[in-house]
Amino acid sequence: MIGRHLRLGVVGARSLATAPIRRAGADASASTPHPTTTADYNRLLAGYARSPDRRLADARHLFDRIPNPDAVSYNTLLSCHFARGDVAGARELFSAMPARDVASWNTMVSGLSRNGDLEEARAVFLAMPARNSVSWNAMVSGLASAGDMANAEECFRDAPHKEDAVLWTAMVSGYMDAGNVEKAVRFFHAMPVRNLVSWNAVVAGYVKNSRGEEALRVFKTLVTAADVRPNESTLSSVLLGCSNLSALGFGRQVHQWCTKLPLSRRVTVGTALVSMYCKCGDLEGACRLFGEMRTRDVVAWNAMISGYAQHGDGREAIRLFEKMKGTGVEPNWITFVAVLTACIHTGLCDFGIQCFEGMQEAYGIKPRVDHYSCMVDLLCRAGLLERSVNLIRSMPFEPHPSAYGTLLAACRVYKNLEFAEFAAGKLIEQNPQSAGAYVQLANIYAAANQWADVSRVRRWMKDNAVVKTPGYSWVEIKGVIHEFRSNDRLHPQLHLIHGKLGQLEERMKAMGYVPDLDFALHDVEESLKVQMLMRHSEKLAIAFGLISTAPGLTLRIFKNLRICGDCHNAAKLISKIEDREIILRDTTRFHHFRGGHCSCGDYW
Repeated sequence: MIGRHLRLGVVGARSLATAPIRRAGADASASTPHPTTTADYNRLLAGYARSPDRRLADARHLFDRIPNPDAVSYNTLLSCHFARGDVAGARELFSAMPARDVASWNTMVSGLSRNGDLEEARAVFLAMPARNSVSWNAMVSGLASAGDMANAEECFRDAPHKEDAVLWTAMVSGYMDAGNVEKAVRFFHAMPVRNLVSWNAVVAGYVKNSRGEEALRVFKTLVTAADVRPNESTLSSVLLGCSNLSALGFGRQVHQWCTKLPLSRRVTVGTALVSMYCKCGDLEGACRLFGEMRTRDVVAWNAMISGYAQHGDGREAIRLFEKMKGTGVEPNWITFVAVLTACIHTGLCDFGIQCFEGMQEAYGIKPRVDHYSCMVDLLCRAGLLERSVNLIRSMPFEPHPSAYGTLLAACRVYKNLEFAEFAAGKLIEQNPQSAGAYVQLANIYAAANQWADVSRVRRWMKDNAVVKTPGYSWVEIKGVIHEFRSNDRLHPQLHLIHGKLGQLEERMKAMGYVPDLDFALHDVEESLKVQMLMRHSEKLAIAFGLISTAPGLTLRIFKNLRICGDCHNAAKLISKIEDREIILRDTTRFHHFRGGHCSCGDYW
């Protein structure tokens, strides 16, 4: 009976050792008997170790009531100490143990490693009178998690139990976390036995290292394997890969696969699918799926609110926020990041300020650096540059680079060189090797025709060995991702793309389009600037999408940098000329171009 209550996750308070134990929601008469044996006490103690709130004081109180605690009792309490981060208490208990078995030593090695005390973990490991496979797994996992791959590999080689999948998976995850994908994959392929955790480590590692296509390929192999079945962790990773690649077609395939399994009804999987649809540009699909979810936690609500915000439907995001509160779900700090983002992309400055100033009083949520960064963005987009600078200077912590980046971008719109130089200087101070600040500052100087300053910034970049992040755009056609760079010369259908762009240019000019030469950032003749503008990666991707799909179909274009102003103007006109919706995602938001207008209302 006690075991049943523990499996249900029900653990009593301090009075458990002296009062009957009742299952939550059950009648008062439905109770369990007092623990009578050490095994009974141990099962109750294990419940504390597994419970979400990790009630260490209650666990200790129960332990003190055990008439004859055995090694299991001590080891379980040891786990409770580590679960609460009480390393000092764990050391004290370990020293006081009348007898230690191999599990006691393993718990110390694992607990010390998880709590960041790797040096002591190694000392305990080396002092062990006897080791088993769990000991080696704990030590290798601890070293790998800490990024000490040289010692992790040395320990791996010394391990006598090479058939253990846990040992190999620790090496795979460690090298993936260290960014050494090739070595991680070599370990994966050399594994004598693989389990689902091993497969998940590879899929998640590829996604973490921005190699989404390889992650999707591994997932395809996994779903055809006879001995393993994907779980929630697998699906979350592969759907994140789809989101990063904007591979909506493959994401839909994963969704179809999910519907065949009970997994699809779990809130974590539903949330991952909602997030994937939002990030891949299918807001309608995300909204439909969200409406079908039987259970929604705050993470699910946050995903949908964020989706509306990123797609520029700020008012719907705020409506959903109010609806969430009406259901009794408490917002968290991420919710307010989503709501402030909605205000940013819809120009709702007053409401955003109200949320920022009221979140601590109403919900006890102290503003974090993310909220301050959102407020800087909100004020900048409203043209309140001086107020945003004052907010940056008054932050109670070091401003995030995104705050300075937002200010720098706004300085280009409002042609404010003083604040631009301030923001760029701070960004370069925070990260001298990041190209963004140099490029933005050079662009601002170029727009002001200060070409000597442009040259100075470029020399500065060269002297500091700063490499500019190349801009590119991509579009998915029939499951294949086509990538374009500005002035691309490699695509096999380039002549057709240029032909389509030529037709569009003539029709746009007839509608009053004038190329915005401020976005042709080279000191060359005007005619060449116009030609360069028409070869921007966004326009190439749009033109290719138009010639590759049936009339009337929605185009989904993605860019790794912020869309340029001239491409934004052109996309509005092209949506009207072609009578199509063009959805374009850049680093800040989604732009829905329809009938000559953009959902952002030119706030971006």
